[in-house]
Amino acid sequence: MSIKQTTKKEVTIRFAGDSGDGIQLTGSQFTNTTAFSGNDLSTFPDYPAEIRAPAGTVHGVSGFQIHFGSKPIHTPGDACDVLVVMNAAAMKANLKFLKPGGIIIVNTDGFNKKDLSLAKYGPEDTPIEDARQSGYTIIEIDVTKMTRESLKDSGLSIKDIDRSKNMFVLGVLYWLYSRPMDNTIQFLKKKFSKKPEIAEANIKALNDGFTFAIATEIFSERYSVEAAPITPGRYRNITGNDGVVLGLAAVAKKSGLPVFLGSYPITPASDILHGLSRLKQYGVTTFQAEDEIAAITSAIGASFGGSLGVTTSSGPGVALKTEAIALATMLELPLLIVNVQRAGLSTGLPTKTEQSDLLQAFYGRAGECPVAILAASSPADCFAITYEASRIAVDHMIPVMLLTDGYIANGAEPWKLPDADEIKPIKVNYEKARENGESEQPFLPYSRDENLVRPWAIPGTKGLTHRVGGLEKEHETGNISYDPDNHQFMTNMREQKRDRIADFIPDQELDEGSESGKLLVVGWGSTYGTIKSAVSDAREEGHDVSYAHIRYLSPFPKNLGKLLSGFDKILVPEINSGQLVKILRDQFLVPAEGFNRVEGTPLPVSELKEKIAALCSGS
Repeated sequence: MSIKQTTKKEVTIRFAGDSGDGIQLTGSQFTNTTAFSGNDLSTFPDYPAEIRAPAGTVHGVSGFQIHFGSKPIHTPGDACDVLVVMNAAAMKANLKFLKPGGIIIVNTDGFNKKDLSLAKYGPEDTPIEDARQSGYTIIEIDVTKMTRESLKDSGLSIKDIDRSKNMFVLGVLYWLYSRPMDNTIQFLKKKFSKKPEIAEANIKALNDGFTFAIATEIFSERYSVEAAPITPGRYRNITGNDGVVLGLAAVAKKSGLPVFLGSYPITPASDILHGLSRLKQYGVTTFQAEDEIAAITSAIGASFGGSLGVTTSSGPGVALKTEAIALATMLELPLLIVNVQRAGLSTGLPTKTEQSDLLQAFYGRAGECPVAILAASSPADCFAITYEASRIAVDHMIPVMLLTDGYIANGAEPWKLPDADEIKPIKVNYEKARENGESEQPFLPYSRDENLVRPWAIPGTKGLTHRVGGLEKEHETGNISYDPDNHQFMTNMREQKRDRIADFIPDQELDEGSESGKLLVVGWGSTYGTIKSAVSDAREEGHDVSYAHIRYLSPFPKNLGKLLSGFDKILVPEINSGQLVKILRDQFLVPAEGFNRVEGTPLPVSELKEKIAALCSGS
């Protein structure tokens, strides 16, 4: 049979199976190979929320979606062209993500009576045949049987052999999309360097999957995706959590500041602690505390001692840190709080994504407690935004909250490595020691420079004795004060100091469109890719729409109000019930409208395009 060769501009693939099927590893290897092939890409790992959900159940399904192409890619895709399912539960949970007429690669061994029952199919249900009748192209492979046949002479146990099923499937996909296997082969050799028999088994399964796709002619068509036009430079694949880690390492090297991370593990922020713990050679210290409060207070102590204190968490953990954040605000010490947001209140959906904590970042503390707030827009942006948040914390002696989320943290995309010489150093100004004559003058720890920033006085420095604590400070002296006029003055001063950061950040620019018109779409955080795609498409269709993505959320850029006033309508898409839209209405009195979804997944481009078209058409 002659196999048709087709070139595609973009493709979306979704892998799905039990947590023990190696879905995330399969997806990450396909991603790395695709990056080496020069494609632009975006990924979305979709972890089960339960740690040990029963195998074969819908609750235990793990997914991984990759969107790649020969053009700029901004999202992991609304729907996939190919769905790979390792069992019945994976099909049940993920069929809704497949495009009409798409391809389903089915591991038939995962569709026996027990599998169907665990997935809550009825005894008479035939999900594979039903999918075929619905117009999907079904590729049936008994992956378990083929893998066991491939590795029957390996000397491995059946249990170990079955762990190689994902490599057999990966080999099939590498053939289908004309991907090289060398990168994965080198990865397997390195990963299992101490168990060469495991490495060889996985490599053989990978090769045999590739050969199987050729020999059996199960596909009538094979695809290729050309490299994307990208700016020349050195690139690597990066997740958002990786970007935060590397950003903090860069801070330590470029500022000369010791960086101290005090953290307590929590999904989806834990990888920052794990990653940074491996970079001690860059002047970084990590401390896994016994709880969230100990984590942040250890970071505050580090900042008091002359380090940049950092703490990482997600919404529930940040709630526990609120009193300590207020303490850092009262002490006016640099502190970076990284909130990797996740879905839901309480425990919620810990492995799913949501822009859940913007209002918490603005208002979630006792008293008048201003902090600076920044938000990352993508995995690749996390390096730069972490560095910038750290700079603001040090320059302005203030706690800074950096918002990412589960989609950014675990998703991946190509990142162009910056030239280290072009990264602007962070200047650190500790208060100098006082000699004999100078030390006779009292040190004023709450005196301020022209930017209202107090001095950073390191304990033990000669002549800089001062008091710290959570009680209100007297202006300049830092002594405890219960004077009402002083409290009003210091409350105003802390807010003014935060607001003056606006003098040191760039004006808000437009990502797309003109500076006035019918509709402005305003986004923040991980909605960047969805909005960028939807607005670009809408403009190509002739709609009068512009787009602004806000990275600096508190304080806002100085020109934001003027920019907003130039449009008839404002649309604010968010993965929450409407948080930024409330703040914009409050601060700028603009007719902003929300576009909100709270489903634990990125916003769909298609639905946002429909909303933009409706608003531009006057409906």
